[in-house]
Amino acid sequence: MDKQQLSKDILKLVGGEENIDQVTHCMTRLRFNLNDNGKADKATLKNTPGVMGVMENGGQFQVIIGNDVPVVYNALVGNMSKSPDAKPAAAATGGKKKNPLSAVFDFISGVFTPILPAITGAGMIKGIVALLLTFGWIDATSSTYIILSAIGDGAFYFLPIILGISTARKLGSNMYIGAAIGASVMHPTITALLAPGENVSFIGLPVVAATYASSVIPILIAIWLASYVEKAIDKVTHASLKLIVVPTVTLLIIVPVMMIAVGPLGVIIGNGLTDGINWLFNNAGLFAGLLVGGAFSLLIITGMHYALVPIMIGSIATLGYDYLIPLMMVANFAQAGSALGVSLKSKNKQIKSLSASTGVTALMGITEPAMYGVNMRFKKPFVAALIGAAISGAFISFFQTKAYVIGGLAGLSGIPMIIGPTFVYALIGIVIAVVASAILTYILGFEDVPEAVPAAATTASAEPVTPVAADVNSSASAVSAVEEEKAQDQEVFSPMTGEVKPLSEVPDPAFAEEIMGKGFAIQPTEGRVVSPINGTVFSLSKSGHAIGLVSDNGAEMLIHIGIDTVKLKGQFFSPKVQAGAKVAVGDVLMEFDRKEIEKAGYTTITPVIVTNMHQYESIVSAGRTAIKEQELLYTAKA
Repeated sequence: MDKQQLSKDILKLVGGEENIDQVTHCMTRLRFNLNDNGKADKATLKNTPGVMGVMENGGQFQVIIGNDVPVVYNALVGNMSKSPDAKPAAAATGGKKKNPLSAVFDFISGVFTPILPAITGAGMIKGIVALLLTFGWIDATSSTYIILSAIGDGAFYFLPIILGISTARKLGSNMYIGAAIGASVMHPTITALLAPGENVSFIGLPVVAATYASSVIPILIAIWLASYVEKAIDKVTHASLKLIVVPTVTLLIIVPVMMIAVGPLGVIIGNGLTDGINWLFNNAGLFAGLLVGGAFSLLIITGMHYALVPIMIGSIATLGYDYLIPLMMVANFAQAGSALGVSLKSKNKQIKSLSASTGVTALMGITEPAMYGVNMRFKKPFVAALIGAAISGAFISFFQTKAYVIGGLAGLSGIPMIIGPTFVYALIGIVIAVVASAILTYILGFEDVPEAVPAAATTASAEPVTPVAADVNSSASAVSAVEEEKAQDQEVFSPMTGEVKPLSEVPDPAFAEEIMGKGFAIQPTEGRVVSPINGTVFSLSKSGHAIGLVSDNGAEMLIHIGIDTVKLKGQFFSPKVQAGAKVAVGDVLMEFDRKEIEKAGYTTITPVIVTNMHQYESIVSAGRTAIKEQELLYTAKA
C-alpha cells in the first residue's frame, strides 16, 4: 500500500486541509477535529484501500488505519502546509503523570529528533571537508574550503536558534519567539560584549561572560522558562493586545534572565557533562568503553540513549570530537554480527535468509529488524551482541577512539564521522564487534526453528532510523521486522481478571463490528494488564491506553484499555514495559486506576483482539464468563 497516496486520499476526503482544525493519532486511528464533519465523504473513505473503517465519536472524526497509522499520520502532516497540532501544549503535557526520568527522555527526544536532519547534513559536510583536506584535494585557504566549512559549521554555530525553535515546538510555545531568544544571545554585539574579561551589567545586575555559540543546555532551560512566562502573560492579556504584549514581555523577561542566570548555569552544566564524559574515557577508557559499549543496545531499547544526544552534540560543537558515537556504532555493528552469526548457525532456510538480510541492513545502521526480528527473538544472539559490543567498546576506548562529526546512520554510511587520527582503531573496533558477536552467537547457539515451521520476519518494509536515535516506539518499524508466515494456532490467555464479554458489547463500532480484528473483551475488576502471549511488545501508545504485541508464532494483538481513554492523555495509566520488550505469559504490562478512569466518565471494558485475522480461520472461545489472569481466554485457529 502506498502510504503517501493514502494520506493524500484521506486529506481530500475529510474535506481538505481547510476543514481540519486538529489531527492526532492513537494506536490504530487518525483522530480529526474537523470544522464541519458534513464535508467529509464517509462512504468513499470507508471503501478506500488502507482504511479499515470510519466513525464519529465525541465530536471527533476517526479514520481507522491499524498498525500503520504512525506512517500514514506522518505522511498526512507532510502534505499539509500548516501545523495540524491545534493544541500542542495540551498534547505535550495534558496532565499526564509520568515518571520524571521518562519525561526527561521524552522531552529530549522531542527536541532533538526534528533537528537531526540539519545536524546530520551539516555533520556529513564537515566529514567530507575533513576528508578532502586530509587527501590534499582542497586547500585550507581557498574560498571553496571556507564556504564548505561555513555550510558544515553553520548548524552547529547557530544551534541555540535551531534548538529554540524545536524546544518551543515541543513545549507548545511560539516557535518564533524561541528562535528570537536564541538569536538575541547570538547577536554579534552580544557576542563581543560577553567576551571574557569584560565587566557587563544589565539594570545593575551582573551579566556573566558566556559563549552561547554551539551551546545546548542554556537554550533548553531558557525556552522551558519562556513557555511558562508566555502562557502566564497570554492568560492575563486581552485578546486584542496578545500579538503585541505576549512576545514583547516574554523577550524582555527571558533574554536578560538567560544572560544573567540561566546562560552561565547552562554552560556550567553542559561543560560539566562534557568534561565528565571526557574525564571518564581519558582516565578509565577501557572500563568505560566496556560498560557503555555493552549497554548501548539496552539504552536504545529503553529510550535512555536520548539523554546522551545533547552530550554528543555538545562534545562535537565545543571540543571537536566525541567518545560516545563510536561506541554507538560498534553496538550497532555487534547486532549485525549476531544476526549474521544466526545465519551461519541456523539450518532453517528462511531463518538463514532473514538473519542474513537483517544483518546486512544492520551493517548500514538500521538495526531494528536484526535486533527485534532475530537477536531478541532467539535471546542468546542478543546477549552475544552485548558482549561483542562490550569487547569492541573496551578496545576502542583504550585507544581513545573518537568521532569528529555527527552525520549519517551509525553504520557503514556513518564512517565519515570517525575519520581522523583514531580512524584505524575505529575500523578495527568495528571488525571486532562484528566478528566477536558472530562467533559468540555461533558458540552460544540458540533454539533453532525446525524447517517444517517457517520463520518470522523480513525487512522489506523496514523504516530507516535516525543517526543517534533508533525509534523503538514506532509500531510500524517493529511490525516490519516480521514477515507473514504460515500461521499456527495461537492460544491467548487472559491479560486481566474480570468478566468476559463479546466484542459486540463494546461501545465502539471499530471493535463491536470487528473492523480492527477478532477476539473478546474483558470488563476488568482489577487495574492490571499482563501479557496474554509469549512474544514482543511492538508498540505502546503514548497515552498508555493501548498495547500492541506480536507473539512468537506471529499473531499480532491489540489490548485496548477502555474506550476513548486516549483522551485522558496518560492520566491513571502506568506502563511497566516499553516497546521492544520481550514478554512471557503473565508478565505485567500495565497498571491503571480503574476507579478513577470510570469516575472520569470512561468505560474500562478492554478488547483483546488478534489484528492479523487474515492469517487465521476463526476464534474459539475457552467458554469462560468470569476469568482470572493467565487463564485461557480463546484460541486463534489457523
